[in-house]
Amino acid sequence: HCLAVRAVCQREIDCDRGNGYSWKITLLRNYWKSKVKQEWLSGKYSNVPSQFSLPEKSMYPMDVDTWGEILEAELER
Repeated sequence: HCLAVRAVCQREIDCDRGNGYSWKITLLRNYWKSKVKQEWLSGKYSNVPSQFSLPEKSMYPMDVDTWGEILEAELER
């Protein structure tokens, strides 16, 4: 599972592992973030008419670098 999460959140996983977190804690810290991030990166929310149209689990606290990745993916579409 950790490798699947790392495929989406490589920077976050590497940072957590570098900070000494175990694989289990790293997975717990990044699992939902990877799910939400993957949906944003895949374009699932590209044509949403308003924030009220977003599903309940479409948001997750993410850092500025992660939002930068998502915005770059949107600009490339």
